[in-house]
Amino acid sequence: MTPLQAGELARRILDEVGRAVVGKTEVLELVMSGVLAGGHVLIEDLPGLGKTLLARSFATVLGLDFRRIQFTPDLLPSDVSGAPFYDQRTGEMVFRPGPVFTHLLLADEINRTPPKTQAALLEAMAESQVSVDGATRPLPDPFVVIATANPIEYEGTYSLPEAQLDRFLLRVRMGYLPVAAEAAMLRARLDRATPETVLRPLTEPAEVLAMRAALEQVEVDDDLVAYVVALVDATRSHPQIQVGASPRGCLALVQLARAHAVLDGRDYLIPEDVKALAVPVLAHRVTLRPELWVRQIAADDVIAELTETVAAPQTVPGPAVRL
Repeated sequence: MTPLQAGELARRILDEVGRAVVGKTEVLELVMSGVLAGGHVLIEDLPGLGKTLLARSFATVLGLDFRRIQFTPDLLPSDVSGAPFYDQRTGEMVFRPGPVFTHLLLADEINRTPPKTQAALLEAMAESQVSVDGATRPLPDPFVVIATANPIEYEGTYSLPEAQLDRFLLRVRMGYLPVAAEAAMLRARLDRATPETVLRPLTEPAEVLAMRAALEQVEVDDDLVAYVVALVDATRSHPQIQVGASPRGCLALVQLARAHAVLDGRDYLIPEDVKALAVPVLAHRVTLRPELWVRQIAADDVIAELTETVAAPQTVPGPAVRL
């Protein structure tokens, strides 16, 4: 599959998902970019904005197996990864896979479970495998985690550690619908006389993998590689940032920018692809200085400022750089 073919199929997928998740074109494109780039997505926003609907809709249209875990304070690691149990019929210990053994996993309200259970996802997210009882078991391919977090309730929640935040390729915020879009959503619900829109699968797991492979054909000029490195390096010397982005942030930014180019119908990268993804990719990978919370300065604002101050190159497509 070529990048142009992958982009055309991805836009059809977005159109189909957009029938259920209305008025969120930019958010859907970000999540689609995360799927194409082979990463995991953290959706952090208020309740009732369609986070669960978004994940379920993507699973349906992509033709992927879907599981959902409702994270709670009493959830155990074995509830996520699975555990061995004694089979009385055979007299042997048999492994019972947990819900993590799926193509698309919705980790709902991931910040409501203790760090020990959160860590059960670390190996799965980083290496697409699970180690239980001395045995390592691969997860289905593709494997995508879409996690949700509620940012307004702090009682009974556990902030995600930086190590796990870094495993998410990007962080997305849904936001409220514009008034006109919300009215259209209500009218569509009344007209169809059913709770949710029925979506149709457009792909299967093998096609999703082929779309991911197409990203490797997207050309990245040397000037753009230098621009990405300069942007990430600027987070490490910014006076308002205590801990800057890691090299993993460089890799994530390039791959997601490639996905953005594919969605835009191109097989080469331009600076605008990098700028469009900088905040979702880098904001959750940096730690601001503690005193900035009093001034209500967010990481998103600091990264957005960096995209305006770090000089972007004027490039034309050149030889591909494989990262």
